[in-house]
Amino acid sequence: MLTKFETKSARVKGISFHPKRPWVLASLHSGIIQLWDYRMCTLVDKFDEHEGPVRAVCFHQQQPLFVSGGDDYKIKVWNYKLRRCLFTLLGHLDYIRTIEFHQEYPWILSASDDQTIRIWNWQSRNCVSILTGHNHYVMCARFHPTQDLIVSASLDCSVRVWDISGIPGKPGLRKKNVSPGMGGSIGGLGGGDDRHHTRNPELFSSGDAVVKHVLEGHDRGVNSACFHPTMPLIISGSDDRQVKLWRMNESKAWEVDTCRGHYNNLSCVIFHPSQELILSNSEDKSIRVWDMSNRICLDTFRREHDRFWSLASHPTLNLFAAGHDSGMVIFKLERERPAYAIHGNLLYYVKDRYLRRLDFTRNKDVAIMQLRGGSRLPVYSMSFNPAENSVLLCTRARNTDNSNYDLYQVPKESDSQNPDAPDSKRSSGLTAVWVARNRFAVMDKSHQIVIKNLQNEVTKKVSTPTCDEVFYAGTGMLLLRDNDGVSLFDVQQKRVLGQARISKCRHVVWSANMATVALLSKHTILICNRKLERLCSVSETNRVKSGAWDESGVFIYTTSNHIKYALTNGDHGIIRTLEMPIYLTRVHGNSVFCLDREVSARVLTIDSTEYRFKLALVERKYDEVLHMVRNAKLVGQSIIAYLQKKGYPEVALHFVKDERTRFLLALECGNIDVALDAAKALDDKACWEKLGEQALLQGNHPVVEYCYQQTKNYDKLSFLYLITGNLPKLRRMMKINEIRKDMEGWYTNALYLGDVPERIKILKACGKNSLAYLTAVTHGYSQDAESLASHLEDVSLPQPLPHAQLLQPPCPIQQFESSWPLLTVSKGFFDTAVAAKQGSGGTAAAAMVVDDVSDAAGDGWGDDEDEGLDEEGANQDAEVGEGGGWELDDDLDLGGDLDSGAGVSSSIGNGADETYYVPPPRGQPPPHVWTQKSQLPIDHVLAGSFESAFRLLNDQVGVVEFTPYKELFMSAFAHSRTSFPGAPVLPSFFSYPSRNWRNAQTKDQLPALGLKLGDLMERLKQASQLTTAAKFSEAVEKLRSILIGIPLLAVDTKQEITEAQNLVRICKEYIVGITMELYRKGLPKATPNDLQRSLELAAYFTHCDLQPGHQILTLRTAVNLAFKMKNYKLAMSFGRRLLNLGPRPEVAQNIRKVVQACEKNPVDEITIHYDEHNPFNICGQSFVPIYRGKKEIQCPLCSASYLPEHEGIVCTICQVAKVGKDCIGLRISASQFR
Repeated sequence: MLTKFETKSARVKGISFHPKRPWVLASLHSGIIQLWDYRMCTLVDKFDEHEGPVRAVCFHQQQPLFVSGGDDYKIKVWNYKLRRCLFTLLGHLDYIRTIEFHQEYPWILSASDDQTIRIWNWQSRNCVSILTGHNHYVMCARFHPTQDLIVSASLDCSVRVWDISGIPGKPGLRKKNVSPGMGGSIGGLGGGDDRHHTRNPELFSSGDAVVKHVLEGHDRGVNSACFHPTMPLIISGSDDRQVKLWRMNESKAWEVDTCRGHYNNLSCVIFHPSQELILSNSEDKSIRVWDMSNRICLDTFRREHDRFWSLASHPTLNLFAAGHDSGMVIFKLERERPAYAIHGNLLYYVKDRYLRRLDFTRNKDVAIMQLRGGSRLPVYSMSFNPAENSVLLCTRARNTDNSNYDLYQVPKESDSQNPDAPDSKRSSGLTAVWVARNRFAVMDKSHQIVIKNLQNEVTKKVSTPTCDEVFYAGTGMLLLRDNDGVSLFDVQQKRVLGQARISKCRHVVWSANMATVALLSKHTILICNRKLERLCSVSETNRVKSGAWDESGVFIYTTSNHIKYALTNGDHGIIRTLEMPIYLTRVHGNSVFCLDREVSARVLTIDSTEYRFKLALVERKYDEVLHMVRNAKLVGQSIIAYLQKKGYPEVALHFVKDERTRFLLALECGNIDVALDAAKALDDKACWEKLGEQALLQGNHPVVEYCYQQTKNYDKLSFLYLITGNLPKLRRMMKINEIRKDMEGWYTNALYLGDVPERIKILKACGKNSLAYLTAVTHGYSQDAESLASHLEDVSLPQPLPHAQLLQPPCPIQQFESSWPLLTVSKGFFDTAVAAKQGSGGTAAAAMVVDDVSDAAGDGWGDDEDEGLDEEGANQDAEVGEGGGWELDDDLDLGGDLDSGAGVSSSIGNGADETYYVPPPRGQPPPHVWTQKSQLPIDHVLAGSFESAFRLLNDQVGVVEFTPYKELFMSAFAHSRTSFPGAPVLPSFFSYPSRNWRNAQTKDQLPALGLKLGDLMERLKQASQLTTAAKFSEAVEKLRSILIGIPLLAVDTKQEITEAQNLVRICKEYIVGITMELYRKGLPKATPNDLQRSLELAAYFTHCDLQPGHQILTLRTAVNLAFKMKNYKLAMSFGRRLLNLGPRPEVAQNIRKVVQACEKNPVDEITIHYDEHNPFNICGQSFVPIYRGKKEIQCPLCSASYLPEHEGIVCTICQVAKVGKDCIGLRISASQFR
């Protein structure tokens, strides 16, 4: 049984598969109905309206409906699209056991404990017929798939077959009341209310349905019965623990045979939809599969604690579901993956006991050989040898000891209509693969590798590392799989050449040139090179099914519901959606060759544009990228986001049409010209502000000026003129503010210009005569001061400070109107190509390359000192600045005295050359290199990349609680760099000390360390002193800080790695022991159980691996406690162990006296759970012994042991790691990754 999906819930009483979608309904004993997506392993919805257990549920075949019945006597019809109950059918007087839709008619069949079977019309919401005759609970009722028959099972020990062809109005049903298809409407269901419908015929009406057969043979009540889908057979299961097979004809029915094997009540029994098999489950916690022809049990699948209650099969797929006490399991009986092998343009695969060959080029599929019979198991795997035209076919049994392989010589010529059936050489073995022209490797049942020749004779045995599977890896090579990864093994040299870590690798796919390999596990794809060096990995939420390499080096793979791609740099995505899983065999261009689960060869069409575009970009094939940009339909935010992420925003800029997206991309790649064009098209204030900010960073003052004009930001515009020394335009801004009556801006401009008379004028206009007087007196304008004094006769005149200094703005040395001097960078490939395309079309962009508009920019604002603001002068300036169609005559109302925006024309730059400015890319700081070069958590911490450090700690040692690491992380990060001042008014510079500065180049340097192994050793000495002084709480705290600091070490030698691992063990042993001792001291001593537990804990403490001095202390404590509790035999044992450690003479003398006293009466008054002769570990949660041979789980960081029920908790010893998590282990040296 291959489990595909499992749920945890209350007892599942009813199950139903959706006929088309990957959904399954589960009705629970708690009254809830769950709708699951078994492919995505997610809960889609749940429905909770029944009062009490829901025992039955069923999907409709066409409509979005399902029906349920429960212990509240109600039948409810639901619409899962509307997510509500449509109506309720009432009529049954007791629990409803089963419920079912008819395949064709608008009927619902229900069976109940009220000893009746009812047929309901769900369109008219009436009860059509009541079938009476059983004299006990009716446990099951099912429609026949094609005939007008019903089979029912009851606790009256009988199975009845009913003929329902005589129901009144029955002949007309096929025409008038046939259930509508998807295109029809559900009569009255869409908007119907949840009314109860109870219109029933008479309870004992006659003539509508008659009993055709009564099957008696079970000794106890019958729980389940079912029709065969095509044959006149019935199967039944009973409380007598038997499965009975019945045959029927028009006149009679009789028992064929009985299947015995269950040892408790049978719950459910069904036929396999497509094979001659019977499935049954029982309260004996097992599911059994029976051969229908031989009536023997083929397989048994058991659960440890859960009884089974329900069983269902998918109408079209090889899927089954069984409900048990704690949930539901969905499974299939056998592997559906076809066995195939590829050589060149030929595909060899097995179908219906034939070896077939498909020619990809000619699309010719022929059978070339008939396989040897005698096994009903499907072929598990295939290995083809083109040199000798031989094939190895492996068959894998559930009991691996029965697995075998067949060696066939494929006929060179064969009649496809009647292929030959050559003899095979069969031997036992799990897997067989070719390793040379005339040699193949076999892994036997003991997992040993032997090499055989074409006569199936052993030529030599190969000693290999422990493995459980082998894969082909080229001539003379094998891939060996273990639980942690895959190893590349050289058969001749008998040594491992490379290793890759991947959990439970299932399939291996080599590229055509054997340069790259894809390792496929259940949810992970690992792509490596020939030496198994990791290139990238991809994680999937769905199961990975198969894969094949495209001729361009892209790996195409399938999951349960998608075809996807993966590039060797780690980029991956979806190509198309699948309705059913397929198995890829070859990818050529836009065609995908595959096999489906019926082992039929199919060809699917895909769109390879996306991954070919990404591949060309990664390989820097810019001409191909440009061709795809111009011709392919590359649309969507995902492509744009990809280009931005990979640092190619200028590529996206050339094919994005949306102006806002173009604007954002242009800002990202520093292309001010394109951003300016996009901003004009958008004309949005936020865009102008962003553009002005970016242009200011590049020193493009004309564009900054234009942006401030568009947003009418006069304050920033004035300051811009001040810092560029453009005094004429600053005077114009002062005049504009005067016209606008903006006193604050007017005064600010006068202050910038140092124009004292203007400031006096502004203060007088504002009514601030005192300030105006003070300004005039301070600056020596006596005439203005006297005039103002005459207006201030009633107010005391303010006096200037005697030593006041005038603050005048410095005079600009040179007016700076052009942009900053920038680096000249050659045009990129895409810019050159696009410019050439535009130039060939004679567009206006070509003129930008040759026109020098720097003069026009100056003239637009006027270079003369004439400050006249007459209308005529403004118009003349505009004509000079706006020649040539620059379209700068925007309707910006800056006042009639301001020229209308010609100054931005200089933003185009000097385009006469073939080069233009591209901002240089920002260099990567050293911390960025640390995270790329190192996989040690401490290097990521020192780089400030705490998130990646968290991820590494989680992957390596299972850390899930990061709060204790906060202080360590911040302390380490503070040591990672030094700071020193640079030039005035500039921020400080950082320097990054390196630990390998002697022998590494700059790009390979790694950060200096603050925490070293020696520091932790010193702390361990302090913890030892605290333990000796019995300061247990402080000692535990000190030891735990050492323990969580060990993963943040970085060492060089194997000796240091061993010392660190030994330090972990010491800390773990001490923390376990001391924590247990603290727990013992906190126990009450009131009852005998308390005393027993206290003695047990003291005994366990003596088995912690402590230093001899501390071991003596634990044994002394245990001796005293055991002696006081009159456990003399135990005290004597502790005493002898203590004497063997060589204590001080006075201690030894005292202990010998205790041992002598105990020898006189070597008995224990209190029995404790302690066996000193059986080695054990101590559970870190419950402080109980886990003896050798018992199942235990460990903390991945400190290796503390736990009982299996504590899996998933945070370790109580280190308090940071998740118990039982599968991790790669402690990594504190770069040598551990080689």
